[in-house]
Amino acid sequence: MRIKAWGTVLEARDFLPLLRWILFTALTFFMLSLVWYYGLLGLVMEGDKSYISPFIMFIYVLTSLHCFFSVVAVSREINRAHRIGEQLSRKVNGYRVRKDDVLMGDGTLILPGWVSEHIRKLVLKAENTQGGQRLDQTLLLRSLADKLRAPLQFGAFMGDSVLKLGLLGTIVGFILMLLPIATLDVSNQVTMKDSMKVMSDGMAVAMYTTLSGLVGSILIKIQYYILDDAARYLFGLTTDMTEVFVVSALEGNGDGRPQPV
Repeated sequence: MRIKAWGTVLEARDFLPLLRWILFTALTFFMLSLVWYYGLLGLVMEGDKSYISPFIMFIYVLTSLHCFFSVVAVSREINRAHRIGEQLSRKVNGYRVRKDDVLMGDGTLILPGWVSEHIRKLVLKAENTQGGQRLDQTLLLRSLADKLRAPLQFGAFMGDSVLKLGLLGTIVGFILMLLPIATLDVSNQVTMKDSMKVMSDGMAVAMYTTLSGLVGSILIKIQYYILDDAARYLFGLTTDMTEVFVVSALEGNGDGRPQPV
């Protein structure tokens, strides 16, 4: 199955993470529209006097945009990785580096991207490896893993931050609720009425901010789980492809150096 996107024929499997993100986000906004339609969203906005809930929603939107661009980037790299795999599956007698590009033995340019950059580092490492040593790409794979993990760390930070903002709102709400107790006069009905209103407002702040923090944190973590699954797939694909085609070719002459091109 093939789809047409951005003017290029792309395999649907490569952009499956993006499709998952779009479906999840569409479902989220549909549920949010229902909450707004029945007046629950307005109730939260009016009841939260600390304005922490609107701030949490603002953070959620920005974080979702970050996740979207990250998913698009990883999906494109998955697509490039599959196309590079088709290039590498042909028998080649070596690889060489030309500035920032990597060429196969027949002069074919390997598609630029994260995978080709990893291959470029492997070739450069092979050229500087002493004879008789195996070409170990463990450290280079760790570097690639760190690059893939960077957006995930940001998502984890934002998810925890949203949750902690909700807990902060809970504390602020309880403080507002307990403030009138010090000046409470049970013999004065007007003062009692005003105090009860302040206490109920404080309780509303505590409950609404806690709800916003919990929901926002859960939704953010689900989005970045989609990204994490795509990043792990790209990492595994890169590892298998380079071990089978690149490392074996670079070690083909038995001394850890690339064969002459």
